[in-house]
Amino acid sequence: MSEDLYTVREAMLYSQRIAQLSKALWKAAEKDWQAWIKPYDLNINEHHVLWIASNLEGASISDIAKFGVMHVSTAFNFSKNLEERGLLAFSKRNDDKRNTYVELTEKGKSLLVELTENYNQSKHSVLEGSLPLKEMYGKFPELLDLMAIIRNIYGDDFMDIFEGSLRKIE
Repeated sequence: MSEDLYTVREAMLYSQRIAQLSKALWKAAEKDWQAWIKPYDLNINEHHVLWIASNLEGASISDIAKFGVMHVSTAFNFSKNLEERGLLAFSKRNDDKRNTYVELTEKGKSLLVELTENYNQSKHSVLEGSLPLKEMYGKFPELLDLMAIIRNIYGDDFMDIFEGSLRKIE
């Protein structure tokens, strides 16, 4: 990128704004997420693994790591915990013995359905913080700029998985 497009000061201020705002938003989202899944004895990484496995159907541990934005060992360890609880099943493919694949068990699928049905049973500060904007504009805030940034960082396939997971909910 041409350095003529921005000054060092602009770049630093932008980076710091993104860092501070994303950290504040993440802390609120993390609290909301933990409150939602806590009654099911799940942590955020475990829920994220289940969600990704549900959306990718036959995902490899590498896929889980990539789309979960986590290290491969983290994806494997949390997947192993879920397998021990009967929520995920591990497998190998005849044409690919190197990778480990996961898929939801019936118990795992049932748990995700139950989680979805009980979403409103916990507090959601990010949602509540967005409601005044929805009231004012008739819709939730657009995230197109943020999605474009994430697409430029992680790529099209990351965003395709993200958007596909939201279509499943719809």
